[in-house]
Amino acid sequence: MKTDPKTQWNVGYWLLALLTLVWLQSLWQTQRQVEPVPYSVFEQALAENRVAEVVVGETTITGKLKNPDPGGKTVIVANRVEPDLAERLSRYDVPYTRVVESTLLRDIASWVVPAAVFFGLWFFVIRRVLDKQGMGGFMSVGKSRAKVYVEKDTGVTFADVAGVDEAKAELQEIVAFLKDPQGYGRLGARMPKGVLLVGPPGTGKTLLAKAVAGEAGVPFFSISGSEFVEMFVGVGAARVRDLFDQARAKAPAIIFIDELDALGRARGAAGPVGGHDEREQTLNQLLVELDGFDGSSGLVLLSATNRPEILDPALLRAGRFDRQVLVDRPDKAGRVQILQVHVKKLRLAAAVDLEQVAALTTGFSGADLANLCNEAALAATRRGAGEVALEDFTVAIERIVAGLEKKNRVLNAREREIVAYHEMGHALVALSLPGADPVHKVSIIPRGIGALGYTIQRPTEDRFLMTREELEHKIMVLLGGRAAEKLVFGHLSTRAADDLAKVTDIARDMVTRYGMVEQLGYVAYEAQPPRFLDVAGPVPGGCPVSPATQERIDEALRGIVMAAFEQATAVLEHHRETLHRCARELLRRETLDEAALRELTQDLRAVPAAVGTTAVNPRA
Repeated sequence: MKTDPKTQWNVGYWLLALLTLVWLQSLWQTQRQVEPVPYSVFEQALAENRVAEVVVGETTITGKLKNPDPGGKTVIVANRVEPDLAERLSRYDVPYTRVVESTLLRDIASWVVPAAVFFGLWFFVIRRVLDKQGMGGFMSVGKSRAKVYVEKDTGVTFADVAGVDEAKAELQEIVAFLKDPQGYGRLGARMPKGVLLVGPPGTGKTLLAKAVAGEAGVPFFSISGSEFVEMFVGVGAARVRDLFDQARAKAPAIIFIDELDALGRARGAAGPVGGHDEREQTLNQLLVELDGFDGSSGLVLLSATNRPEILDPALLRAGRFDRQVLVDRPDKAGRVQILQVHVKKLRLAAAVDLEQVAALTTGFSGADLANLCNEAALAATRRGAGEVALEDFTVAIERIVAGLEKKNRVLNAREREIVAYHEMGHALVALSLPGADPVHKVSIIPRGIGALGYTIQRPTEDRFLMTREELEHKIMVLLGGRAAEKLVFGHLSTRAADDLAKVTDIARDMVTRYGMVEQLGYVAYEAQPPRFLDVAGPVPGGCPVSPATQERIDEALRGIVMAAFEQATAVLEHHRETLHRCARELLRRETLDEAALRELTQDLRAVPAAVGTTAVNPRA
């Protein structure tokens, strides 16, 4: 475990101070210490009339000599052993006194020094624990820990943000207002108090907030919503007050709260039992601060979340977060722009067409594309190339989508044959349906946790709406692997488990959400999932159905799936010879790219009219 150099330096200071203190104490004791002499020597000094004064202690007797002895000593000390000492001293006519040695200081030190050492060590350990948790000293518990940036510190402008043109246009208005609040509000308009950036993870919400501060050139207070809630009740509310006080002192300024859902979760969501008083107090204080500051002062609150559906309604009302900006996953044009930003750091081959890369990355966020460029550069480095080529981007996409190649996962001959026919079933069904996305690659090399093979299709355009026919053809392509296994081997395997789960979800949505079964009517039997999110999970609400209706839903779902399976089987039966030829070649080469597939399937005959005309892209 690495130790912070600053901590090592501080510990060194403490050790040096402790050693110095011990040395000084030893020197002081040495200067004061007088070596005891035998009692006979002390009596001899008394007999020779060399002692001027005697001090009697509890255990020792100290004599002050009239003249220094040959060794230069002026004081001699002997252990007190005679009970009739006073009588003998009187005989020699020497004045003597009896003193009581005070042990108060020694007793106090015996209690105080160990306690001080214990509390010092305790304070040192507790301070390190608090520093690791980001709480600092006890006196700063209620202080805001927001990081303050100015224009030169953020290092981000709108030129560094690509693929989210609509969101940038919304935020450029905020920048214009911050630069010229009087001129921009000449018609009576006021700047929005709060702007909420909403979107899936990795789409650039935090980057956009930093770009706003970089463009406006104003102080930028950045903090996460989870940093407000601590173990002490009331700390979060105090930090909210301190944060807004600091921002008002430096207005015009921008406050950015990342992951707002950690702070602004709807109050009472846990029911009458099990609430979170500290978080609710913090949220109440934030609502008060949003109501309290004047929009014309140049203070803007930016927040980001990917879970807007759980935020408190009082936080989202007009006058607090006046504007909600959607930062969604980029379309194809946006992905090209994002790739152009990230490839500036790469040594890119001249033949690389970013349009092709963008076509292969449907659904990728900005963070995914940044990771893609990095993985492509690493792939080129591993193969010893001088430039990043298109094949490196393909390898990176396969690594991200399908997982790492498992070269040590060896399949037997029978399993390899089943996987080859399964993947070629997907590919041939997709290639046989006019209008389907071209198949980019088919492989039987195991990847990831459980993928024994994969088929990648490249969409030609982004799709936002789909018809019933297109959804049915998507189910056909997903069932192409199962149909090929049954057609060739006459039995079924566990290879299609993931395909069947996807097929069931699509068919259930067709029946219960999209109203695509006439016999059931245009009724939604399931609630719409949360907006802006694509995270699967239970959706509250919904439409309760009777047992009879549920039975009809099940029958309709089963009918859609089985009809698609029969059509996929018909397509493969129509191209049985091509299926065998392509499967044998796939077994030999293990991977077939788009050019190889085009060469192997150039003699595909027309599909019967009953089979269908279009298809959409699944990922097998």
